[in-house]
Amino acid sequence: MTSRLTRRQRRRVSQAIQYAVFVAVVVLIAVMADWDRLQNQFAQQKLAEQLFPGIITTALRNTVVYTLSGFAFGLALGLVVALMRLSSVAPYRWAAGVYIEFFRGLPALLILIFVGVAVPLAFPGIEIPGGTYGKVALGLGLVAAAYMAETIRAGIQAVPKGQMEAARSLGFSHARAMVSVIIPQAFRIVIPPLTNELVLLFKDSSLVLFLGVTLDERELTKFGRDLASQTANSTPILVAGLCYLLVTIPLSFLVRRLEARAERAR
Repeated sequence: MTSRLTRRQRRRVSQAIQYAVFVAVVVLIAVMADWDRLQNQFAQQKLAEQLFPGIITTALRNTVVYTLSGFAFGLALGLVVALMRLSSVAPYRWAAGVYIEFFRGLPALLILIFVGVAVPLAFPGIEIPGGTYGKVALGLGLVAAAYMAETIRAGIQAVPKGQMEAARSLGFSHARAMVSVIIPQAFRIVIPPLTNELVLLFKDSSLVLFLGVTLDERELTKFGRDLASQTANSTPILVAGLCYLLVTIPLSFLVRRLEARAERAR
């Protein structure tokens, strides 16, 4: 009987089976889960209400500040590394390549620990400006720059070569043509992946807790973890997770819209 079905009919039957399996798995999980214990451990309303407004005014604010400062530093450094990667001077290309491979190969946690512990030991008497905020911006920025550099390099190479030739024919120097013509077009191309990098950096900011921050410097994960330990309940961790989603979901939606717009433009 199945062999007599058309290709479209077989595809519909296959999709129907997949939907049925998915629904069955969801129902099975819902039936087997102990919702009372989950609610008692993760959804205490009174405890959740006690987290406000501190989780917004302190934890979420610090998370956003850590993310934006790391992104800004990483973007500036990533642009420099990308230009070095494209340079005609071989030592610049080698240095950029080593930097990218080194910082992409190490976990962000190790970089933050290195910035927070090793740098003060290596350079006694010299402190990173901004205290914890400066250390986080430097640590997250060093990691983000390695990824952004490759993204920006790809964007620059995606700009048609005729743009540079046209700029040079108008009397622009190579440097001015890069700044005024090539780089602005490249950034329009790489806005979606850079926005996606911002989302990843927002989540990586949770690693700040390993630097030993003060109460006023806590980000969402540290804030939720401390209160969960004090109350012996995981509701603060759940609320912290919802605060992450409050930012990452709109950003992810923005990334999809930007990618769709870029696809239509192409």
